[in-house]
Amino acid sequence: AHRGLWKLCVCSALFACCLSVQPHSPHRRESSRSTHAHGHRTLADSQLSGAHLTQLWLRGGSTDDGLASQVTEQGNVVRAIKQARSDNPDAHSPEELAAAIDRLKALKILLHPPTNKPAAVATGKGSGSAGGKADKKKGETLEGITTSKENNFGAWYSEVVVKSELIDYYDVSGCYILRPWAYAIWERVQQELDTRIKAMGVQGCYFPMFVSEKALNAEQDHVEGFTPEVAWVTRTGTSDLAMPVAIRPTSETVMYPSFKKWIRSHRDLPLKINQWCNVVRWEFKNPTPFIRTREFLWQEGHTAHSSLEESSAEVQQVLDMYASVYAELLAVPVIKGTKTESEKFAGALYTTTVEAYIPGSGRGIQAATSHNLGQNFAKMFNIEYEDQKGAKCTVWQNSWGMTTRSIGIMIMLHGDNKG
Repeated sequence: AHRGLWKLCVCSALFACCLSVQPHSPHRRESSRSTHAHGHRTLADSQLSGAHLTQLWLRGGSTDDGLASQVTEQGNVVRAIKQARSDNPDAHSPEELAAAIDRLKALKILLHPPTNKPAAVATGKGSGSAGGKADKKKGETLEGITTSKENNFGAWYSEVVVKSELIDYYDVSGCYILRPWAYAIWERVQQELDTRIKAMGVQGCYFPMFVSEKALNAEQDHVEGFTPEVAWVTRTGTSDLAMPVAIRPTSETVMYPSFKKWIRSHRDLPLKINQWCNVVRWEFKNPTPFIRTREFLWQEGHTAHSSLEESSAEVQQVLDMYASVYAELLAVPVIKGTKTESEKFAGALYTTTVEAYIPGSGRGIQAATSHNLGQNFAKMFNIEYEDQKGAKCTVWQNSWGMTTRSIGIMIMLHGDNKG
């Protein structure tokens, strides 16, 4: 009974942060929008080490093939980094090596838990050590948060998301299970965002998750920016596919062939659609629940306009909407700005962003983005319309989105040493 009550308290503290702020009525602000965290590619990402898992709540695990394969894979990563550093000390930083070793240790603990029940904590004195260990008093158990947010932010965060039953680990590296508490928070974010998005005149839709190689390669700058992260389906059953298909890392190249068919006249503009879906980006750089994952949930809005002025106005409107949702729903202050040329979304004219500051790590983190795509994609996919004078014109496009990263940002900011 005590354990069940404790779990409820730990998670409800985080969930209450999301629910306690009153929803923003659409009529209170005309500017509503969503930015594209198209970027798990960030301007100033938190770079949290997903390796700090050693303080997870282990309620009694057992060896499984999935974790065993992850241990083997991570062992190979550590050996590769060590070999590279022996050949060239500048190949990887000491921090990268330490993070890889930490992750390997954590996975080994998950694979072979020390006990099947919360262990009694040995008698101890004083506050937690610099390594992040909590006070240990006779008779206490490891059911609560055992790591100090101030002493070891990464380990503290991993404990909070697991022990509050928001996240569970999965046997595919970099992927996580959203448990009911976490998904309930995401549903609350969805409700708020969807209301605001629809108030902008944006309609819902859904496109397939697969994209042909031809479509993906249509915009060269775009595909080059995503090539390392694209996952490909190359076979079905025992047969190789004649034409491999990619799993969407984002949906510009999925949607825009249809835009070409749907837009014929100036009367078809502006075209505004939004979809709620998952995307896959097969990167593996310090995976962290909610923050950096191979698959994540989001909304992505895609619009087409008759002028640069109209599309630019919407970019700012969406950016204001995201900032408002973070502040009024999640109680997270953010800073609005524009990405540098090197950090902007691949293929965009320019990218705007809202970024949050995480005091526990001392770093900034991208919270959502809104992109003005200019006419780059429109020219590649030949998206044209006939204006009022009968002349052929190329449309101006935007894309924008917000992801489940928002949950992690809220936890990092509002969580404490009790959950």
